Amino acid sequence: MTAPDPLALRDLAVRAAQEAGALLLDRLAHEREVSTKSSATDVVTEVDHASEALLLARLLGERPEDGILGEEGTSRTGTSGVRWVVDPLDGTVNYLYRIPAFAVSVAAEVDGVAVAGCVFDPSRGETFAAALDHGATLNGRPIRPGGEADPARALVGTGFGYETAVRERQGAIVARVVPRVRDIRRGGSAALDLCWVACGRLDAYFERGVQPWDVAAGALIVREAGGHAAPLDAATGAAAGTWVAAGAALHAAFSTLVIEASDLAT
Repeated sequence: MTAPDPLALRDLAVRAAQEAGALLLDRLAHEREVSTKSSATDVVTEVDHASEALLLARLLGERPEDGILGEEGTSRTGTSGVRWVVDPLDGTVNYLYRIPAFAVSVAAEVDGVAVAGCVFDPSRGETFAAALDHGATLNGRPIRPGGEADPARALVGTGFGYETAVRERQGAIVARVVPRVRDIRRGGSAALDLCWVACGRLDAYFERGVQPWDVAAGALIVREAGGHAAPLDAATGAAAGTWVAAGAALHAAFSTLVIEASDLAT
């Protein structure tokens, strides 16, 4: 079987994400049917489902032998060795409130490793994209993370889960982190937070409990831009399951800070 071309996969991810993003904007002004998932605050709309259906049609329309994993329940085992991991609307609560901070995230994995991805921000018309060993771009121009090395001067992004116990613990960790960094931002979209690390709008990002579709494309974009993005090792105990992303100069020190804050908040 011929190995898939990461650049071709990236270009398909871009086309699909941009089309799904156009659908999100088209539906934004309309009233939406809202239901819940894991908790009363974890919402999903019919637009999430419509966007996922569009992505499924576009990706498998061009590559019918691929697998796919979507946030809203799509799960298909393919035969090509490629699996698409998609978040059709990352930032659903922002979308519901018409806050312009939501995105479509599309990543292609080969043997469980992301090799191409796109995060499209339809409100700003910004396309973040990457292919393995080919760098990362914003609207076609190369991007790099910021060069900050000191956590005390770092602007940090984070997010919160939807279950009460999880949010309580996340809040305790943030309370330990915020005195030791420049400031913290909570944008509401993990995919965009990662992309903003990749292009230097944030110096770092951390969050516990993210799902594969939240980070698959964004983490690749950070890495291809020259930064680091990965879950902390399980050996860190209280911080296990926490994703950290930062520029190369900051990553080690910021990871240590998050581990210490997690341990203190136990």
